[in-house]
Amino acid sequence: MKHKYRFTAVLLVGILLVSILLTNLYVKTEEIGDADKLRVVTSFYPMYIAALNVIGDQSGVELENLSEPQTGCLHDYQMTPADMRLLSSADVFIVNGGGIESFLSDVAEAYPELTILNASDQVELLPESEQEHDHDHEADPDEEHSHAADANDEYSDDDEHHDDTDSDDHTHTHSDENAHAWMSIPDYRIQVQTIADGLIKADPAHADVYQKNAAAYDEKLAALEKEAEEVKTYTEGKDLVIFHEAYDYVAADYGMHVIYTLNLDEERQVSAGKVADVVSEIKEHGITTVFAEELYGSDMGNTIERETDAKVCYLDTMVRGEYEADSYLKAMEKNIRMIREAFTP
Repeated sequence: MKHKYRFTAVLLVGILLVSILLTNLYVKTEEIGDADKLRVVTSFYPMYIAALNVIGDQSGVELENLSEPQTGCLHDYQMTPADMRLLSSADVFIVNGGGIESFLSDVAEAYPELTILNASDQVELLPESEQEHDHDHEADPDEEHSHAADANDEYSDDDEHHDDTDSDDHTHTHSDENAHAWMSIPDYRIQVQTIADGLIKADPAHADVYQKNAAAYDEKLAALEKEAEEVKTYTEGKDLVIFHEAYDYVAADYGMHVIYTLNLDEERQVSAGKVADVVSEIKEHGITTVFAEELYGSDMGNTIERETDAKVCYLDTMVRGEYEADSYLKAMEKNIRMIREAFTP
């Protein structure tokens, strides 16, 4: 009987040792496999969709997004311990740039070996005005992104209606640039190619795949740009009020003249005086259409439609959505359709 128990004990120990050996072998194999993978992390939604299209189904590449789909613009985004752990294992960090990732300096300091790819590096970003609204400037339809002047021109300092020091104002001072370049189809095409070039440099073994995927996606973006150009026939030269600075890029693509900008977000409480100011500008300039984001602009939009003859066109700012390769295309297609409906007779 004792021999039976001894045999059983030896057998169990043997099984335990084999299990430990196999587990260690598996872990080492996984580590070796992971070491061969290219880990790519994007800062937020539009960068993820661009990278997703460039990478495609290429094996050996892992793509993850830093912020969740419901996260909006990253002006005030706070890095979490999980974010830092994710970046600690990344090879490439794709960012929009232009100051929108306010945490970028911390990341660069914490991970000096991390390759940070700025998608806006080749984009001529619009300047961000120190004041929220712009007035009395001309648009040049013959110059690409001529609305840069729109973002710079300001109301006169002695006009009390245009004093932007109200306590209810929430403006971003993270940069002198308007970083929402993905809202312009031509600029987004540049960002996609910049991402492809950066990935080719980081992973030259798959250069042909990245370039082929980027070219295929660019064809689809070019078709969208052509649609927008057709709508531009009805929008060019029209005056516009916007409730989000991202729409400065939309105005550029459609040759429109932004006369007033009011940035609305989750932290913004608009005073009665500011509402009156907006209504006054719309009536004074005969504005027929206002661009707004429905999530944060619907309350003000309802007020505008109640107190003026202007209609509010709610456009997707594309900072959240489904994690599908064609998500940007669908969202921009919808924006084009809504702009067409707002301006065609």
